[in-house]
Amino acid sequence: MDATYWVSLFLFTFVATVTPGPNNIMLTASGANFGYRRTIPHVLGIGFGFTFMCIVVAFGLGTMFERWPVLLSVLKVVGSIYLLYLAWKIYRAGRVHVEPMNTDAKPFTFMQAALFQWVNPKAWTMALTALAAFSLPPPLHVWSGAAVVLAYLAVSFPSCSFWALLGQEIVKILKSDRARMWFNSTLAGLTVASVALIYT
Repeated sequence: MDATYWVSLFLFTFVATVTPGPNNIMLTASGANFGYRRTIPHVLGIGFGFTFMCIVVAFGLGTMFERWPVLLSVLKVVGSIYLLYLAWKIYRAGRVHVEPMNTDAKPFTFMQAALFQWVNPKAWTMALTALAAFSLPPPLHVWSGAAVVLAYLAVSFPSCSFWALLGQEIVKILKSDRARMWFNSTLAGLTVASVALIYT
């Protein structure tokens, strides 16, 4: 596990984490609608929830998808349905940040964000791909699995925070309720689009 291995690993995990996907779209919407401070539990929930999922996959859960590919198909369907539900909630968020039309709207809690990783197809793909690509032969396989987990844990907070802060800053430009509702509608549309990408 030389310097090249670590540089490649951190570059891969950073790109996988910071590129648009269900988590980052939802973080942008949350940052816009509730501000970065109220979105921090969401940010932390993604980081720790995904890291825990990587640990479970590293300990053998990933082999279940190799033996029974139908499980991955079921996961895609369940994840797609939930993502469509979240897209509807983003669309219904109404005005952002100040005097929300939907007073029942609340940001994701830590536990909700952590549990969402288990139905997020992109999260599964990220975990399985990294653990397969950076796995080393025994006896180093345990250490390489731990390296992937640590790398994802290290990059998750800054990557997720970037999207939440982006949403918070964008909303300052959107002065009218119409513009803010357009912004929420766009994020909802991107969430729906991410569902389509699952099946490509």
